[in-house]
Amino acid sequence: MSVDCAVLLTTYHLLLTKKKMCGINGIISFGKSIDNGKELVESMNAATAHRGPDDHGYWTDENRRIHFGHLRLSIIDLSPAGHQPMITANGNVIVFNGEIYNFKELREKYFQDRKFNSDSDTEILLALYEKFGESCLNYLNGMFAFAIWNPEKKQLFIARDRVGKKPFYYSMQDGKFSFSSEIKALLRLPWMKKARRKCNVSFSHFQFACSTTNDV
Repeated sequence: MSVDCAVLLTTYHLLLTKKKMCGINGIISFGKSIDNGKELVESMNAATAHRGPDDHGYWTDENRRIHFGHLRLSIIDLSPAGHQPMITANGNVIVFNGEIYNFKELREKYFQDRKFNSDSDTEILLALYEKFGESCLNYLNGMFAFAIWNPEKKQLFIARDRVGKKPFYYSMQDGKFSFSSEIKALLRLPWMKKARRKCNVSFSHFQFACSTTNDV
């Protein structure tokens, strides 16, 4: 296939899916386990199903206190290797919405000797986080909203692109931090239904990191 044909096919795919995009959902409990976390996140995924027509995924930690959901629109790596939530050998887990424009340059510059499982920018983003920590944001050129759970540090790291191209809604209710690409997914949660009249849903414009309690 010629380069021109590949570009045309990619452009056509983007035009067909211009109203679709990836979606991220998550719940983090600062207290007890959330035994029905999978059901809750799958409900959030269902509320935002239009964002990811190609794949969907769910992950939870062994204590069932961290719950991630993802809806995928495949653009860069169309293979199953780009499935999310994505987990590294070190146990770090990511849900990512967006595109890192310079991921190939980053891969060539910092990870020449490393073997990756996919051709996705998600895997490069995870590797960059493991190499530079929160400073990985200084190397990114793109539009993004993502959450990374670091089990060793017991830390949830959340970031959003500087311009705010990709949405990230979040709320803290009843000892639970919940986030999503859309407000209506948050409103699927039972504790959010109780707080709905208070409009206690916030919108983040900036990158930040927050640590959970040591018991998480």
